[in-house]
Amino acid sequence: MRTLNALLLSAILTGSAVWAPLAMAQSAVADQPIEQRMSADEFRAAGLNKLSASELATLNQWLNGTLKTETAKATQSALQIAKTKAQGFFDFDGKRESIHARLVGDFRGFSQGRVYKLDNGQEWEQSEAAELNVRLTNPKVEMRPGILNSWWMIVEGYNTRAKVRRVK
Repeated sequence: MRTLNALLLSAILTGSAVWAPLAMAQSAVADQPIEQRMSADEFRAAGLNKLSASELATLNQWLNGTLKTETAKATQSALQIAKTKAQGFFDFDGKRESIHARLVGDFRGFSQGRVYKLDNGQEWEQSEAAELNVRLTNPKVEMRPGILNSWWMIVEGYNTRAKVRRVK
């Protein structure tokens, strides 16, 4: 499990190492005026050579602001995707929230070592003994954070909970 966690952390950090330079490169491009980003032929073909200096400055200001805003949105979106995919594995910002989903297929109660597949693609393994003897199909479950990075699985309508750890 430690190896899996190390690999996931490495992948996430590698992704961050890729996003940061891309965002910085995008920001550097945003600081260039349009007349430097385009060839002279492209500039003329777009009719931008007809703009006054003031009009060109306004266009550059708008383009730079838009590019910076869209880059910030894309960076934030990528970070949110990484956080969602890592939920249950890593704690990014000190906030761990419950995960609400459905178990895929039949649920035959709790049993230590059993792996539970959720409809969101996550898989959780029961890490300690807990017993609940029921037969349900696709029940709603909650993965609730506990102390010391622990997680508990609760099946809707039942009071018994099982300690679990995310494996996928």
